Amino acid sequence: MFTLSAFADEIDPDPQRQIDVLKSCGVRHIELRSILKTNVLDLTDLQIGEFKSLLKKHGFRLSAIGSPIGKVKIDEPFEPHLKRFQRAIELAKVFETGNIRIFSYYLPEHGEWDNWRRDVLDRMFDKARLAEKAGVRLVHENEHRIYGDDPARVKDLMETVLEQVDNRYFGAVYDPANYVFCGFDPWQAWQMTKQWTVHFHIKDWVRGEDHGRLAGEGHGRIAEVMADAVARKYDGFATLEPHLLGGGPTGGVTGPELFPKAVAAFKSILDRVGAKYNFTPG
Repeated sequence: MFTLSAFADEIDPDPQRQIDVLKSCGVRHIELRSILKTNVLDLTDLQIGEFKSLLKKHGFRLSAIGSPIGKVKIDEPFEPHLKRFQRAIELAKVFETGNIRIFSYYLPEHGEWDNWRRDVLDRMFDKARLAEKAGVRLVHENEHRIYGDDPARVKDLMETVLEQVDNRYFGAVYDPANYVFCGFDPWQAWQMTKQWTVHFHIKDWVRGEDHGRLAGEGHGRIAEVMADAVARKYDGFATLEPHLLGGGPTGGVTGPELFPKAVAAFKSILDRVGAKYNFTPG
């Protein structure tokens, strides 16, 4: 069973506009990355309270806190970043979501991953243990330029961290477009990481372009991956992050006109591969 969600800030900064468009698409979950052009971890308690009330009024829930945790250089001080991570845990509790999206750090200038692997793993261990204590799950996205942009290093992260942390509290996000963008075969990446995949981000990509494509129109091999996920009895979220008008380190843009087309394209793939999914007509 796939539960559809969305990075709704790709639609519009205004949360009411986000909800209006998603309701028309039959989507009732949001992966909260930002509202009002403000990152989720920088929202005030008042903004958080107002947004939570808006979600409740319209029957929406969160699929995850779409935090930027881990999107800093690995040699930057850890304590300030850990404090922001604690805020992500607090917000997961406030919104009653079990997932926090994270990343695995950028290299310092002229650095090599062989020299920083241990530091990455130590920080991931520390966060995963805190997540385990709090009863929330960290879901690691294969973002470009971080340690885990390579499926072999995603495998390393999963195998190593899960030696000491229960798999209920740490897992992988599979984003096919990110693998394409980084020059990896998304099908091979899926084969290498699928046993740990607990969450999908859905965008497609054509190598060499600077914006996303509708699911099925790029090199992401999304239909094949979804068919295999169905065979594996996947049960979790698939979050639309189309980037149809472009994307970057802090998010992407699709707009209110194109976002429904992105949802429809992905639903078409799910129908074709015989997937069951949650859909509430608008």
